[in-house]
Amino acid sequence: MEQVRPGDPRLARRLAAAVEGEVRFDPFTRGRYSTDASIYQIEPIGVVIPRTAADVATAIEIAREEGVPVLPRGAGTSQCGQTVGRALVLDTSRHLNRVLETDVASETVTVEPGIVLDRLNKILKPSGFSFPIDVSPANRATIGGMTGNNSCGARSIQYGIMVHNVLAVDAILADGAQARFAETGGNLPGATDRYADLVRSMDDLYVEEADEIAARIPKVLRKVGGYNIETLGERPRNLAKLLVGSEGTLGFFTKIQLRMHRLPKHRVQAICHFAHFYDAMASTRYIVTLGPSAVELVDRTMIDLARKIPAFAPTIERAVKGEPEALLLVEFSGEDHAALLGKMAELDQMMGDLGYPDAIVPAVDPAFQAKLAEVRSAGLNIMMSMKGDGKPVSFIEDCAVPLDDLADYTQRLTDLFGRNGVEGTWYAHASVGCLHVRPVLNMKDGEDVAKMRRIAEEAFAIVREYKGAHSGEHGDGLVRSEFHEAMFGPRIVRAFERVKDTFDPDGLFNPGKIVRPQRMDDRSLMRYRPDYQALPLETALDWSEWGGFLNAVEMCNNNGTCRKSDPGVMCPSFRATEDEQDVTRGRANSLRLALSGQLGPNALTSDAMKATMDLCVGCKGCKRECPTGVDMARMKLEFLHHWQRRHGLTVRQRLVAYLPRYAHLARHFAAILNLRNRVPALAALGERALGLSRRRSLPAWRADAWRPMAAEGEGAEVVLLADTFNGSFEPENLRAARRVLLAAGYRVVEPPRNGRPLCCGRTFLAAGLIDEARVEARRLIAALAPFLARGAKIVGLEPSCLLTLRDEYAGMLGKEEATGLARSAMLFEEFLAAEQRTGRLNLALRPIGVGEAYLHGHCHQKAFGLVPDVATVLGLVPGLTVKTIEATCCGMAGAFGYEVEHFDVAMRIGELSVLPAVRAAPPEALIVADGTSCRHQIADGAARPALHVARVLERALA
Repeated sequence: MEQVRPGDPRLARRLAAAVEGEVRFDPFTRGRYSTDASIYQIEPIGVVIPRTAADVATAIEIAREEGVPVLPRGAGTSQCGQTVGRALVLDTSRHLNRVLETDVASETVTVEPGIVLDRLNKILKPSGFSFPIDVSPANRATIGGMTGNNSCGARSIQYGIMVHNVLAVDAILADGAQARFAETGGNLPGATDRYADLVRSMDDLYVEEADEIAARIPKVLRKVGGYNIETLGERPRNLAKLLVGSEGTLGFFTKIQLRMHRLPKHRVQAICHFAHFYDAMASTRYIVTLGPSAVELVDRTMIDLARKIPAFAPTIERAVKGEPEALLLVEFSGEDHAALLGKMAELDQMMGDLGYPDAIVPAVDPAFQAKLAEVRSAGLNIMMSMKGDGKPVSFIEDCAVPLDDLADYTQRLTDLFGRNGVEGTWYAHASVGCLHVRPVLNMKDGEDVAKMRRIAEEAFAIVREYKGAHSGEHGDGLVRSEFHEAMFGPRIVRAFERVKDTFDPDGLFNPGKIVRPQRMDDRSLMRYRPDYQALPLETALDWSEWGGFLNAVEMCNNNGTCRKSDPGVMCPSFRATEDEQDVTRGRANSLRLALSGQLGPNALTSDAMKATMDLCVGCKGCKRECPTGVDMARMKLEFLHHWQRRHGLTVRQRLVAYLPRYAHLARHFAAILNLRNRVPALAALGERALGLSRRRSLPAWRADAWRPMAAEGEGAEVVLLADTFNGSFEPENLRAARRVLLAAGYRVVEPPRNGRPLCCGRTFLAAGLIDEARVEARRLIAALAPFLARGAKIVGLEPSCLLTLRDEYAGMLGKEEATGLARSAMLFEEFLAAEQRTGRLNLALRPIGVGEAYLHGHCHQKAFGLVPDVATVLGLVPGLTVKTIEATCCGMAGAFGYEVEHFDVAMRIGELSVLPAVRAAPPEALIVADGTSCRHQIADGAARPALHVARVLERALA
C-alpha cells in the first residue's frame, strides 16, 4: 500500500496543516519510534501525536488518500513487534488519556486509549473499584495497547483477560466510518449500514467455520493468538471481543468501555521455595485447587539478577531463604483476612504433604507485598539486565499449556535449549500454565538467529502436542503471526484473512500483523541487522564493564519502565513533558542509532542529539530503577564531552564549570555579587548576558565562607570533606556537621589543600569537561591517600559531590584507581546511620520542640538507596516523627533549574510532587533536604526554608 517514503515533507506539511496535534517526521523521531520492546526495528513514515479523536480521524483520512498505512501506538512496550512498521504512527499516550465516564451502578468505566493502567486505577480507587488486568508494565501500559494485545496479567485465574473485561469499543474504520462495537441483539436496531454489514459478515463466517473453530482453537484460558473468532458464536453477540487482540489491524480505538471489579479488602502472599525447578512446576496444579488469585514463578536466574539490582536487592534478601532453584509466589485475596490466613495455613500443610516442609516465607504486610510485586512485574526486564551481547530473547515468550502438562512441558523445553547449546530463563504465570521463557541468544549473530527459528518451530510443535496456545499473553505481531497456519490450520488462517479484509479491505491498518506476515527471522526487520556495527569513537569514560559505550546503550531493550508515572525518581523530565524524546528510552534509542551510524555522520554531536539529551537532569534514577541498568546520567556526561569538543563552551557553562576554581575568592566580594538578587535590573542583565533566569534567585555568596580548621577531637578519625557549595554558600552546614561529629566522639580532620581548595570535579563533569574533572579527582585522591591508608572514613555533606567519588570516579579513572576512595567515602547521615547500626554511635540528643520533619531525598541519595539513612538519623532526635516525601527530582538538578531555557520545565518537575508536598506540610514542621539545589528549589517554589540533616542534629545536641 505504501507510496510515500519515510520522512516525506509533503505529507508532513499536509498533516501539520490539518491536525491540532504534533507532526514529527524528522530522522531522530522516526528512529525513536522504530523500535518497541521486541527484537525488531522498522522506520516509520512519520509520527503524529493527536490531541483529539478528530485529529485521529483526520490523520487516517489523509493516510488513506496518500496510500500510507496507519499504526496505533501507546507506550510501545510490545514484546512481539506489534507497534513497529513502515506506517504513519499515531501516538495516543500523550493526549488521548482521559477517563471519560465512570458508572459505579453498572460497574463500568469508559476511557480513551492512551490512559495508563496504574493511572486509571488510581482514579478508580476512591470508589472501591479497580481494573484488575494487572499486566507487568502497569505503570506505563495503556488501555488501548492492552485491548489491542488482549493482555492478561498475574491474576487472570481470578479475573480473566482483556477479552472478558472489555464491554465496548468505539473505533474509526479504514473507510473513515465510526462505529461503536458493543452487545447487540438479533435485529441490529439503529445500526449503520456499515456496522450492520460487519455484523452479518461475521455471523456468516462463524456459521461456516463453527466446526473448524471448535476443533482448532485451543481451550486454554491464555489464548490470545489470531482474531477471537470463537467469540462470534456467543449471544448476545459483541463484536468488541473481535477487536480485542486485533493489534490495531481492524480499526483505530477512540473509546473503550471496561468492566470494573471491586477491590478486595485484603491480600496475603506466601513465597513457596523449591530446591528443583521441576518440582515447582509439578506442584502448581495442586496449589491452584486452594483458590489463589495468583501463582507466579520466579526462577534462580531472576533471583540472582535481582540481587544485583539496588532497587530489588533488599526485597530479595527478605523474601528468599537459602538458594532455591524456583519460587512460587502464591496470593490469596478477599474480604475476610482471617480466612485468607487460613488459606495460607492450608498451603503450608499442602507443601508439607507434597514433601516440602518449612518451605514458605509469608508476606502479610502490604508494604512487603508491594515490593514483591515490583520485583515480579519487572521480571522480564530483570532478565534483560545481563551484560554482553547475549540476552534472553522473546519469541516463545508466553506459550500456554494445560497445568497437568506444565512440568513436562518445561522439562522438554529445557532439553530443547540444551540441544541447541543455549540456556533459558523462566518466570511468571504458573497459575494458568503461561510461563515467560526466554532462551539466551545473541541477535547480532546470524547463527543464533538461525537457532531462534529452530527453537521456535520445535517449541511450538510441543505446545500443539499439549493442545496449548503459542500466544498466551503478548499476542502475535511480527514474531508469531507466521506460525498461525501450523497452530490453527489453513481454514482458520483463511478465516482470519476474511476478518481482516472485511474490516480493512485495502490493508490500511498495521499490515503484516496476524495475517499475511513476513518471516519472523527476517533480519532486515531486526534491530541488529547483518551490517550493524559501532562507529569508531574514542570515549572519555571507561565503558569496559559493558564491552563499550554502544553496548552500554544497548542495555535499553525499550521495556519503557522509564515512562512510569509512579512517585519514583525515573524519569522526571518525561513526567513533566510526556514526550518520547525526553524519556530515558528515547535518549538511549537516539544514542544507539547515532553510535551505529544509522542517523548519518556526526549525529552524536548534532543539534538534534543535543535537543534529545537536553532535559536529562542527571538524576541517576535510571541507574537504580531501570531494570536493565541503563545509566543515562553517565551517558550524558560522555555525550557532553564530545559535544563540547566540537562546539565549545558558552560563558555560562564556563562560569559554572570553573566555580570551584574561584569560589574561595568570591567571599571577598560577597556584598557586591549578592546585589543581583536584590536589584531586578541586574537579574535582567544576567538573564540576557548569561542565560540565568531572572525568575530564579541565585545562591548567596557568604563573607563567612568555610575556612579550613585544625584537627580536633579524639577517637576514630573522620575526614570532613568541604564541598564548594556548602563551603561558599551555606558554611553553617559544615560547621553543624563538625560539631555533631565532635559531640559523637570522633576526631575530625580535613585534607590538606596544597594550594587551591580541593574539588570532586562535579561541576566540570556537568559541563562535559571530563579531562578537567579527572585532574581534580586525582588531586583529591592524592590529598586523601594518607587518611585512606589509615582506614579513615571520608564524610561529605552534598550528595552530588560525595557520591561522585563512588560513581563517576570509576568511569573517569578506572575501578582500580577509584576503588579505595569509593569504599571509604560516605555521606554524613550514611556514616552516622552505619555507626548506629553497629552500636558505635555515642550521640546524646534532646528534643527540639518540633514534632514532625518532612524529608525530601536528593536524587543521588535515592539512586544509591540512602534516603532511609537520613530518616534513621533524624529519628535519633527524641520526639521527632519523620515523614519521607514520595517524590521524583525536585527539578533544580544543579545548574539546570537556574537556566532561562529550563526554568519552566524545572518548575513543572518540582510541581509533580515535591513542592505541593512541602506546601501541604504543617507550618511548624521542619523541611529537611540534604541537596543544595533541593533546598534552593524548595525555597523558591514553596517559600519554605529547608535544612540539611546536620543542622537538625546540631539543634538537638545536648
